[in-house]
Amino acid sequence: MELRQLRYFVAVAEELNFGRAAERLLIAGPSLSQQIKALERDLGVRLFDRDRRSVTLTPAGATLLPHTRSLLERADDLRNRAARIAGSEPVRLGYVNWLPADLAARTSHVARLNIDTWVSPSHTQASRVADGSLDLAVCWVRQEDLEERDLNARLFGADRLYAVSTGGDTAEVRVRDTVVLLDDDATTWVSWNGYAEQLAGAGARIVCVSDGGITGPAFFDHVRRLRRPIVNSPKGQITPLPPDLVARAVADPKIYWTWSLVWRRSEVRAAVLGTIDALTRGIGDFGIHASDAWLPDGDPHKR
Repeated sequence: MELRQLRYFVAVAEELNFGRAAERLLIAGPSLSQQIKALERDLGVRLFDRDRRSVTLTPAGATLLPHTRSLLERADDLRNRAARIAGSEPVRLGYVNWLPADLAARTSHVARLNIDTWVSPSHTQASRVADGSLDLAVCWVRQEDLEERDLNARLFGADRLYAVSTGGDTAEVRVRDTVVLLDDDATTWVSWNGYAEQLAGAGARIVCVSDGGITGPAFFDHVRRLRRPIVNSPKGQITPLPPDLVARAVADPKIYWTWSLVWRRSEVRAAVLGTIDALTRGIGDFGIHASDAWLPDGDPHKR
């Protein structure tokens, strides 16, 4: 005997018509009839008298109906209480530089989401999830990072990267006509450097820097100095450009940076698992699986 079968019983008892009850329950009529028969077998009593013209409750069905309604009400109350308990449990989430604006609204019914204020690079956030100092993180990871740290990942967002250039030309620029910066600070920029090295394999030209110029004013200085379109990093996606520089879409191929929601493979807490589902429900592919899209090898979302 299952709760759904009891709900089916109540629906048929209220409609006294299997067709209308099936429409109300959004299931097929024959399936509903089979489930009612299975419930009758489990209970050992007949609940309905049926013929081609009518459906009526048997005396046993009429006697059991109020008790069934009471049982279902208690089951709903139990579910609501469990949801409130789960919703009060804290879940710690870290990030690099991007989070969706509706984060709290998506998760309020399953957990109390605490956003960690220590904003750090992707590899650091992934390590913090692995060591248990965070429950979840939004970061860029490779499949080998997931395997090494025993993590799972779901696609959570993606940035289509663009190039920044001098002059007034805002037309698309091909990857092979762009520059990508590589910083010698491998501790801070390990994720970006790995991405940049693979982008060079797609045709971009690497220029090594040592001044943290992957983003910020130093990045703009490099654009002016090199006078070539330089691929902008995810950390600079929403940074306003100086008036002497312009953004140019990168094409042939379109290049994407993915954001993953990562968690420990050993995770069993309902609040954390519920938060993962709430945050990733209905997520699309953000264009990363289009025929003209590019992702680096090892990206867990690359097909």
